[in-house]
Amino acid sequence: MHDVSQKSKSAEKKGQNRYSAIIAKVFFNHYGNKGESFEFTRDEFAGIATELGIKLPKNVGDLIYSFRYRNELPTVILETAKNGLEWIIEGAGRAKYRFRLVKLNRIVPREELLTIKVPDATPEIIGAYALGDEQALLAKVRYNRLVDVFLGITAFSLQNHLRTTVKDVGQIEIDEIYVGIDRHGRQFVVPVQAKGGADKHGVVQTQQDVAFCKQAFKNLICRPVSAQFMTDQRIAMFELTVVDGVIKVVDEKHYQLVTSSAISTDDLEAYAAHGG
Repeated sequence: MHDVSQKSKSAEKKGQNRYSAIIAKVFFNHYGNKGESFEFTRDEFAGIATELGIKLPKNVGDLIYSFRYRNELPTVILETAKNGLEWIIEGAGRAKYRFRLVKLNRIVPREELLTIKVPDATPEIIGAYALGDEQALLAKVRYNRLVDVFLGITAFSLQNHLRTTVKDVGQIEIDEIYVGIDRHGRQFVVPVQAKGGADKHGVVQTQQDVAFCKQAFKNLICRPVSAQFMTDQRIAMFELTVVDGVIKVVDEKHYQLVTSSAISTDDLEAYAAHGG
């Protein structure tokens, strides 16, 4: 088992090194006197892989997805960014992308916030068979109605892992999308990002979620949400918005799913005082 695990990690590292070599070559093929924004296409990857003597990944889209949402860009790219700025990769149309410099901002859970205990309604069989952190997180958010609790609306899951196309952006994927209503009759669309402990909140995903909502749900109020696993099985929930190309946190709450018996009278009194 240990050998299999080591081989798996080695293969993953080798694949990531291949991704890094290709994206770095793409970047420096265009970087120069082009300022803080320049475009490239997916069609360039095959020629670059041949030039570098690297086997082209079967799923070229995963290479882009990796650096847009999961992993840091190679150090040689990061070092070209000015202080306080970072490079992001945006969609620029079908199979087209754009490197752009934006303000550096990192959204991480604030450890000093109160953790709110919620009776865990997740079916045990879901916890046993969830395929990875992201699926487990989406399931916990769904079964415990954390979108409702967090936003103060009644919300329903419309679709998860929605793959669609946004004008001037290209293909996108939304982890899960909810629609909801409040007591005043206002209707909402809530795109949800699911983040494992090491994943980062990216301005790109929030921007494209908002763009999709404006395109597909013009009459609904868009409230982007990001959920992230923390330590001790806590879940951080963020309501996000984008202002001048920078992610801003509208609200943040932390929840812990527990048995009903684990919620004490003191906990309830603290929540009553906090909520008042």
